[in-house]
Amino acid sequence: MFKEVSENKENYKLFYEAFSKNLKLGIHEDSTNRSKLAELLRYNSTKSEDELASLREYVERMPERQKEIYFITGESKKAVSSSPFLEAAKKRGYEVLYMVDPIDEYAVQQLKEFETHKLVNVTKEGLVFPDETEEDKKKKEELKASFENLCKVGKDILGDKVEKVVISDRIVDSPCVLVTGEYGWSANMERIMKAQALRDSSMTSYMMSKKTMELNPHNSIIKELRKKVDADRADKTVRDLFWLLYDTALLTSGFNLEEPAQYSSRIYRMIKLGLSIDEDEEVADEDVPPGLEESTQGGATEEESMEDVD
Repeated sequence: MFKEVSENKENYKLFYEAFSKNLKLGIHEDSTNRSKLAELLRYNSTKSEDELASLREYVERMPERQKEIYFITGESKKAVSSSPFLEAAKKRGYEVLYMVDPIDEYAVQQLKEFETHKLVNVTKEGLVFPDETEEDKKKKEELKASFENLCKVGKDILGDKVEKVVISDRIVDSPCVLVTGEYGWSANMERIMKAQALRDSSMTSYMMSKKTMELNPHNSIIKELRKKVDADRADKTVRDLFWLLYDTALLTSGFNLEEPAQYSSRIYRMIKLGLSIDEDEEVADEDVPPGLEESTQGGATEEESMEDVD
C-alpha cells in the first residue's frame, strides 16, 4: 500500500504532510520496520529546494566517488539553506539533505544509514569529502603549520569555550564555524534539549560536547588576523576580534548566543575603533543638552522665572 501511494507524487505529498511525524516516530521506535519506513522519508535538499526527495533519489544522484549521505539539521529550511556548513559541499557538487523537523534529530540517531550509506551530519567534527587528493592533504598540512600560532592564540583567548582551534576546508566564504563532536549533540539538538521543561541537567552537560572552532585559512579576515597576531600577539584588538568571531560563529552555526551583553559591548568597542574614538575619552561638555548647564550654574530660580512671566 505504501509503495502504491509513494509512486503517485501528488497523493504522496498529501499523505506525507499528514503522517511524516508518525513515520519518523516509527523510525525512532520500530527497529524491525526501520529500513522499510526509511523508504518513505522525504526531504528538501541543496539540489531539491522546492520538491521533497526520497533517500533513494538522493542515492541515485550521488557522484560515484561519494559513499556517504550528507545532511544538516536546523530550525527551518531558510535557516539551514544559508548555513556556512553548506559552502564547501555545494562547491564540490555534493547534495545535502535539510532535516528541519525536531523529530528528525531523534530519527536519524536510530537510522544511521540507508542501503549501506552512512548518514553524516555536515556540522559535526571529522567531515572529510571523498575527493580529497594527496596534494590536497599536503596543502592542508602546510596551511596548518602556517596558522599554528594563530590557532594557539585563539585557544588561549577563548579558553574552555572551545576544545581546540584548527583550520578547516569545510567552509569557503565564511571566516569560521563552530562544530561539535561526532557523538555529541548538534547545535540544533542542543537547542531542542535546552527547551525541554523536564530535561536531565546531568545528561545535558555530558552530551554538550566541547565545540571546535574551525578557521577558514583563505578568508581575508583570518589572513589579516594572522598577520596581526604574528606582528604582536599582545595587540589589545586581537582578543576582541577573536571573541567577536566566536560569538558570530555561535549564531551562524546554529547555537544560541551565550552572553548577549558582552557581545554588544564588543561590537560597540569595534564601532568606536572604526570611528577613531578613544576608549578612555570622557563625555565632552558639548554633549550636555542645551539649557541644562545654564539652569544649574547661576541661572534664575524657578520662582524668579515665574515672576518674569507674570
